[in-house]
Amino acid sequence: MTIPSTSIVRATWLALLAPKRLVPILVVCVPLVLTQAAFSREPLATPLGIVMCLAFVALAPVSYRVLFPDGLDLSHGAVRVVLYSLVGAGIVLSLGVGVPKLLHMRPTFLTDRSSLAVIIAMFLVGGWGLGRDVGFEQRLTRLQAEAERAQLLSLRAHLDPHFLFNTLNAIAEWCRIDGAVAEQAVLKLSQMLRTVLSGVKEPLWPLEKELELVRMLFDLHLLRDKELFQLELTAPSPLPDVKVPPMSLLTLAENAVKHGPAKGHRGRVVVCVVASPGALTVAVENPGPFGGPRDGSDGLPTLVRQLQLATNGRAKLSIGPAGEGRTRAELVLPETAA
Repeated sequence: MTIPSTSIVRATWLALLAPKRLVPILVVCVPLVLTQAAFSREPLATPLGIVMCLAFVALAPVSYRVLFPDGLDLSHGAVRVVLYSLVGAGIVLSLGVGVPKLLHMRPTFLTDRSSLAVIIAMFLVGGWGLGRDVGFEQRLTRLQAEAERAQLLSLRAHLDPHFLFNTLNAIAEWCRIDGAVAEQAVLKLSQMLRTVLSGVKEPLWPLEKELELVRMLFDLHLLRDKELFQLELTAPSPLPDVKVPPMSLLTLAENAVKHGPAKGHRGRVVVCVVASPGALTVAVENPGPFGGPRDGSDGLPTLVRQLQLATNGRAKLSIGPAGEGRTRAELVLPETAA
């Protein structure tokens, strides 16, 4: 993604004011100006040295970032590198040769031919270093923001708002009719939310914890309507000591209820966990025909991305018809990731 040049210029100048960059800049520039004043007899030598340092700070990092907004990229050949070098040499020579001639100045320390060669090199290397550092920092900030957004999307995808609202409405109704059931529902819901919030921060967690979360989800649905579906959950006993991506099975379980019993397709919801050498397979089957992927859905795309990151793309997720008007989702996790 390429950022507009105006934004790059403003952001770079503001970033240079940070102490971790401003202090090193002053450590380099102040001695140069003092040396220029000490070894030059020209009255305008000191102002010229200050202007040259200011030009470096204002233009060198900006030039690099405008030409290489996403970092040093040689995919266009050496064109941008040559352009960056010409810009740096042009700025230094304009100030170190053009301005002294225009003002009829005597030779100074920084306008000496050998000094100008060193200053051009410092301009290019310093601009690259500062610009690269600012770019890295800003890209890291964007990545952190994207990660936080992805985390929020993940949380939203793992807990359907309609399910939460319906459960809270049911709890409010139970408070008037059956206080004991309402209390039980509040405790289950709070436990579930606490578990989900802890799981969002983890790349992997125990299969036992994931299945516990799935059971809580089904219990809350059945607490609202005991006839909504019949649950069949089969798993090895004891459970294999493996780890899975948090809320990966929860998403499949929630989709099974949402697109099955919650849409009027009553019947069995089946969860089957099978551990085999090198892999863990979890199948979730629900009543209701398979309707295909929905446009604009966040749940399954977020789950697919989560699985790719957690297993380096080795997990396999398939969803399709299971015959007799039923839908089956099957997740296969490699043993090393599980």
